[in-house]
Amino acid sequence: MKKQLIAAVTVASLLGFAGGTAVQAFNLGSILKVGGISVLVSKYGDSINDFLNKLLMKNGVGTDYATKVVPIVSVGTGKYIGAVQVIGPSAQVEKVKAVAQLEGEFNGIARANALIPMATTNVTNLSRVQGVGVSATIDFKF
Repeated sequence: MKKQLIAAVTVASLLGFAGGTAVQAFNLGSILKVGGISVLVSKYGDSINDFLNKLLMKNGVGTDYATKVVPIVSVGTGKYIGAVQVIGPSAQVEKVKAVAQLEGEFNGIARANALIPMATTNVTNLSRVQGVGVSATIDFKF
């Protein structure tokens, strides 16, 4: 009986220690941010797009082109890292599902982010949707 109790306490201690380690490695904030971008763009993309169009129109820089809010996908990680408003002819804007972000450094004096409108969220084979550009970036607060 005493040996069973000691064995049970030992197993429980080991499981508790291993479980604590796994929990520390789990970054909930990072998961929410990356997964949350997709949810936020799906749920609020149209409203954010309307807000941006009104903001630009109010400041005298509106457009007659079609616009749409889509997620930014990092080429390096494949993760959703933000959102942008794309702009262009209606038929072309409808094709855009995401914007790929490529990052690079120039001679140690400048850092650049290239934003490429794409017809897919898969960043393994980049292919630009021609005639579409980025008109605004959206920063979500987490």
